[in-house]
Amino acid sequence: MLASDRALCYELVLGVLRRQLWLDHLIEHYAGREPSRLDAPVRRALRLGLYQLRFLTRVPPSAVVNEAVNLAYRSRVSSAAGFINAVLRRAIKEPQYDPAQILTDPLERLSVETSHPRWLIERWTKAFGWDATAEFAHANNETPGVAFRVVAARAKGRDVLEELRAAAEELSPSEIAQGAWRISGAGALLRKLSQEGLIYIQDEASQLVAEVLDARAHARVLDVCAAPGSKTTHIADRAESLKVIVAGDLYEHRLRAVLESAGKQGARSVRCVAYDATQALPFAEGSFDRVLVDAPCTGTGTLRRNPEIRWRISARDILDLSLRQRAILQSASRMLRPDGGRLVYSTCSVEPEENEAVVASFLEEEGAAFRQVSVPVPERLLSAAGAARTWPQRDRADGFFIAAFERRS
Repeated sequence: MLASDRALCYELVLGVLRRQLWLDHLIEHYAGREPSRLDAPVRRALRLGLYQLRFLTRVPPSAVVNEAVNLAYRSRVSSAAGFINAVLRRAIKEPQYDPAQILTDPLERLSVETSHPRWLIERWTKAFGWDATAEFAHANNETPGVAFRVVAARAKGRDVLEELRAAAEELSPSEIAQGAWRISGAGALLRKLSQEGLIYIQDEASQLVAEVLDARAHARVLDVCAAPGSKTTHIADRAESLKVIVAGDLYEHRLRAVLESAGKQGARSVRCVAYDATQALPFAEGSFDRVLVDAPCTGTGTLRRNPEIRWRISARDILDLSLRQRAILQSASRMLRPDGGRLVYSTCSVEPEENEAVVASFLEEEGAAFRQVSVPVPERLLSAAGAARTWPQRDRADGFFIAAFERRS
């Protein structure tokens, strides 16, 4: 498959997932029936066709219709070929129709306009206000830029940034994370350098976590929920002479990915251990100088990259994960040494139940032993309590939450 064809396939999949609700309202209008009543292959063919007609210009409309009809035959629903043809041809004749514009309920309109489930729009509006929710929801449908870091352990003696600057359309340092870079263009060179372990593609907000943890030389570090290893390897690369960094995860096959990434990046201090982090961890209390809990979460801060999350999660998932996150943070806190250690809690979720509520619960139970400290990030990222929040609409990065704690003396 040509690189251009791969790019088109990628754009179609993510684009349809980002615009799914809006596209389904288009289908209902042009087809005169609810998409849920259509066979799944027919619904998918119409979504793909309508997305191309409305958002892409590379493929001529006649070819879009022809390919969608061919999908009916390939999916063994040939009886629907004429129906698909008729719906898409009507869409070509009525290119200005916007299903969101006819809705009078503001929540429903924003839900359809930005293609998010209504329950998410409702909860975000209550938590962050109308304007922030609208900006966030719209930002979730934008294609994210590419960010990376140079792997110091591999790039010694080689000016990777100069190579990329010569090939890129634009290369600039991050405004929020030290050592992070934004780039556009140079796709082939980026892939090559990544495969060689000279750079690592990683969102700027994700890179901020290792910066906040600030592991120093000869430190003992525990990355409690490490897979797939992006933060583990970043921690190791920032402090080359770490004594050890233990990467834990529930599943051994996920830890193999951590070891593979560590090997590619030359992170020799990484050791892996499988365990259930909601239970007592298999280490002596106070064994580590730095402890990171990058907790399993809903990932609602990464909807630009993972648009399928909005259709997969439920309100119950948020509550269940919040309980799990509290248990993990409690268990991990016992691993921190008493004097001068740092415990960092982070998620790539924007949900308060997974962030501020987890911190409040932890301090309520462990406040006698731990205190929250302000994280060292740009001031605009800081909350009143000293935690960091990043937003795609403001920072052009994934939505992250980062809080830090120290053990009281």
